This record gives sequence, C-alpha cells and structure tokens, in this order.
Amino acid sequence: MKQKIKKLSNEVNAFKFESSDDVENFRIKYLSKKGLINSCFDDFKSVSPKDKKEIGKLLNQLKISAQKKVEGYNSKETNTKNHKKTINDITKPGEIISEGSRHPISIVRNRIVEIFSNIGFTISEGPEIEDDWHNFTALNLPEHHPARDMQDTFFIEKNPDYLLRTHTSSVQVRFMENNNPPIRTISPGRVYRNEAISARSHCFFHQIEGLCIDEDISFADLKQTLEYFTTELFGKSEIRFRPSYFPFTEPSAEVDVYWGLNNETDHKMTKGTGWLEIMGCGMVDPNVLKNCNIDHEKYTGFAFGLGIDRIALLLHQIDDIRLLSENDIRFLKQFRSSF
Repeated sequence: MKQKIKKLSNEVNAFKFESSDDVENFRIKYLSKKGLINSCFDDFKSVSPKDKKEIGKLLNQLKISAQKKVEGYNSKETNTKNHKKTINDITKPGEIISEGSRHPISIVRNRIVEIFSNIGFTISEGPEIEDDWHNFTALNLPEHHPARDMQDTFFIEKNPDYLLRTHTSSVQVRFMENNNPPIRTISPGRVYRNEAISARSHCFFHQIEGLCIDEDISFADLKQTLEYFTTELFGKSEIRFRPSYFPFTEPSAEVDVYWGLNNETDHKMTKGTGWLEIMGCGMVDPNVLKNCNIDHEKYTGFAFGLGIDRIALLLHQIDDIRLLSENDIRFLKQFRSSF
C-alpha cells in the first residue's frame, strides 16, 4: 500500500498542465469518484490496524497535494483572464476618482505667503517643541516677566525648559541667530496655547509672523508694507494703528482694517464700528536684536504677526473655528473650487 501511494505521489508531482483539458483529465484520473486516489481509500479498509495511522496520513497528504495542484492552476488562469480583460476592454467605465479640495487654512496661508513673496520675503520654519530661550527669553521675556502670563503655555512635564511654542516669533529668533542682516522673512506655522476651546478660540491655531531688519528701517516702512498686504488680501487699504504692548517690539501697535458696514454680517463682525482687528506689529526692540547678536545701533527692524485661522474665518464667512480642525468632509467639500 505504501509503495502504491508513493508511486501516485510521484505521478501527481510530475504531472504538467498545458491546458485546461489537462487539468480536467488529471482531476478525472486522480480525484474523481472512480479515480486512483479514491480507489486507495477503498483499499485502506483492508489495512492492518497498526499501519492505519501511518498509511492514512500518507493518503490524506496525497489527496491534498492533488487538490492544491488543480486549485493553483485554476486560480492562476482566473487572474490571467481578469488581467487581460482589464487591459484590453477599452469600453469598460473608468474608476471614479474622488475630487479633492484644499483646506481653508492652506488656501489663506498660500495666499499670504504669495503676497509677501512678491516683495522679497522668504519663508523660515522651526520646531513646534521649543526651548524657553527661543520662545521667551530672547524675545525680551525673561523668567518671571509678567507678560509671560499673556500666553497660557503648554510646558513639557518632564522638562519644564521645553514647551509647545506659543508663537512663531521663536522661528524669527533662530533665523536671526543664523543669518546676518538684511533680513526679510515670514514664519508660518502652528502654535499652541492652553485656552478653552469654543467657537472663537482653540488650543492650537496657525500664525504667520513677519520680520524685516536692515539699516534705516522705520515705522513708515512697516505701515507701507501692511497697506500693500491688506490691499492685496482684502482689496481694502484703509488701515489704522492703535497703540498696544508686546514685549519684543517698541513701539507696538494693533492693526485694524476698515471692513465697512454694508450688511448685518459686517455690523456683527465689527461690532458696529466698521473696523476689524487683524494683527499686531511694531518696531523690533533693541534688546531682541542684542540677544540675537545683531548690532542694535546699526540695524533696526519691524515685525508683525497675524492669525491665519482668523483670516480664514473672515474671508470664508465661517462662524466656528472648530470646523477648521474637525475634518468634516461635508465642510471641506465646499472649498473644491478654491486654490
């Protein structure tokens, strides 16, 4: 019995399939009801009890081997036919590809970058996990300075000298440390503050901060730059500067653009004044230049910063800042035609 099974195993392994007819002949010869393998199962009844375990195992292996041989060929043939059908059937409808869309944050960011690139500003980037020096101290905010309380900070628990950056001014510090004036750069990026999440605020948002340092830079240069920016972005050039305080600029100002009072939405956004606050700015404090090893007696500069999220809400009439980070496909689909 063992010799018979061994002989059949050799025949099964050596059998070559050239066509589907060969497969069918193989199946009939070995696996059909009256095939050679089934006849072995009939003979198995007369095997002595002590040999049944060994012979039964060999017989099962033979049958499984023959079945896999047939299944392997059929599977290969099916894949080949499907492949040929896919390639050759030019009448088959193409697969539907979902049309994507840009995120409103990306739309506004790209537009702002484009505007400042047109007047010579380069892009600089830095880490989101920042050290105390670059985020605070170098920006005229030494330890225990009361102005630090203006920015509720996420500190790294295991190392309080590191934190999630609260502004992209830290990128400007790094840029000044590694580049000599003249400097003209913008720093877009995500920042973090420990604030309650609501329709008007979030614990993370996006900023673009600008920096210009050269000889004889004045507040007039700052004003001219921001008038150009607001005209390009909003189509409105009427702006005003209100005195304010930032530790790293002196003098400092808040910038408002005249939005108008053309409808009820305008009244609501501007609280009935027609003016809308869009950014903070000022002349770079000499202490900041000194901390970054720039000659503060030779060079002056200006800096400004605005929130991309707030501009996106304004331009696209979005009433809830949380929509910008929830990834709701119904919301994002509205921006398919935007660039």
